[in-house]
Amino acid sequence: MGVLRSFYYALSPSLRFLARRIYYAPIDLYEGVTRKRGSMIPPRGMIFIGSGDFEQQGLHLLDLLKKYTGLKPESRVLDVGCGIGRLAIPLTAYLNGQGSYDGFDIVKKGIDWCRAKISSRYANFRFKHIDLKNDLYNLKTADEAKDFVFPYEADMFDCIVLTSVFTHMMPSDVDNYLGQIARVMKRDGKCLATFFLLNAEIKRKIALNETRFDFKHAFEGYSLMDKKVKEANIAFEEQYLEMLLNKHGLEVEMCSYGAWSNNPEALDFQDVLVLTKKQL
Repeated sequence: MGVLRSFYYALSPSLRFLARRIYYAPIDLYEGVTRKRGSMIPPRGMIFIGSGDFEQQGLHLLDLLKKYTGLKPESRVLDVGCGIGRLAIPLTAYLNGQGSYDGFDIVKKGIDWCRAKISSRYANFRFKHIDLKNDLYNLKTADEAKDFVFPYEADMFDCIVLTSVFTHMMPSDVDNYLGQIARVMKRDGKCLATFFLLNAEIKRKIALNETRFDFKHAFEGYSLMDKKVKEANIAFEEQYLEMLLNKHGLEVEMCSYGAWSNNPEALDFQDVLVLTKKQL
């Protein structure tokens, strides 16, 4: 793990947000004054969901959903860990009046932004703030993801999306969320989720320093990048994840290993899985 990443993880969640705002303040000011940033695009200092081009990442994710989940303009979409609207923004130009979008996140400032900039213009786009504990993003509550019930009816969504969510959740939390996904997803629906997966080949690459990330701290079924900030980055053993999926009646329809493990045919930086309900 790099020195800068170690320093970043040593900060509290509130200080991490502040550090980002300060770091990007000059370019955010410039883009605001020159109007080089779209009205629905948040300032860089407010984006807390990773590096890279915010708009291009959203378009890329939309493309993955159309190719691998059968997303249609009339689909009902659930974005778990929706952040600050990365996927919602391109979906505003894709979903029609019969389609809908629901997203929730534990970071309130992201939800506030989305409500002000997106929901105010598109009535079929709804955002909820869910106050849950997470080492990386929120230490102001004791409520945990392992006990959270998604606030939606059963068999409601055609397409469920989780990008860089399970990479920040402990096993008991993932277990619960997979159960909730199975409950709220339609029988013929699909879920696109990203992970860091571990198998014999990927472990071999890690041992040879051939991967971009290293998960040194191994536990039963999963490994951590940083023991002090456990939910910073978490990798799951493929067999362990398969056990959880079976428990909740889900199965893997498609798996693409990510660029993080130096897969030359990767669809994304993280490993991409498309999940479906097992046929009765």
